[in-house]
Amino acid sequence: MSDASRVSATPQDDNASAPSASGDRLHDLLRRVTQRDRQAFAQLYEATSAKLYGTVLRILKEYGRTDDVVQEAYVTIWQKSTQFEAERASPIAWMVAIARHAAIDELRRQPRAPHESEETLSHMAADTPSAREHLEHEQDAQRLYACLEALEADRRDMVRRAYLDGWSRADLAVHFEQPVNTVKTWLHRALKQLKGCLAP
Repeated sequence: MSDASRVSATPQDDNASAPSASGDRLHDLLRRVTQRDRQAFAQLYEATSAKLYGTVLRILKEYGRTDDVVQEAYVTIWQKSTQFEAERASPIAWMVAIARHAAIDELRRQPRAPHESEETLSHMAADTPSAREHLEHEQDAQRLYACLEALEADRRDMVRRAYLDGWSRADLAVHFEQPVNTVKTWLHRALKQLKGCLAP
């Protein structure tokens, strides 16, 4: 494995002043990565790892496995950087897609265990004041996923990419081959349908 692929895949501190992850800067870093510039790769990781970590964690729900999958995603980014096509998606959208596919592949290989690891429970205890509130959050999440499944497949995919993966309206327009205004309309209608489904 190359030195660049050994960058530690740990979540960034929310209070840290992470470098700007602007599209132009990421384009430049990816271009340098295609030339096997390890310093550019380290900067790319620093600018984007929090985003990719959050994407993978939402899918796997386990911190330990998330670390491994994020590292795997960055190895793929390093190896396949020449396959990035700027006209099809933004750099962050392309990287998030790689991380998301890696997480889904991991979930297929090893579905979540029925019990949480001690590490995961400790994180949950810090994030949620009580078991009752955690249960309520779980129930809300289940309702949301059920309502998402009721959407048309392309609308469901668009909502997930927009609000879970952080895709911009421009990224969505490119991916779905639709004008930006059409994407905005679809999202508005999908959210309205979700709101109606979630209403008591």
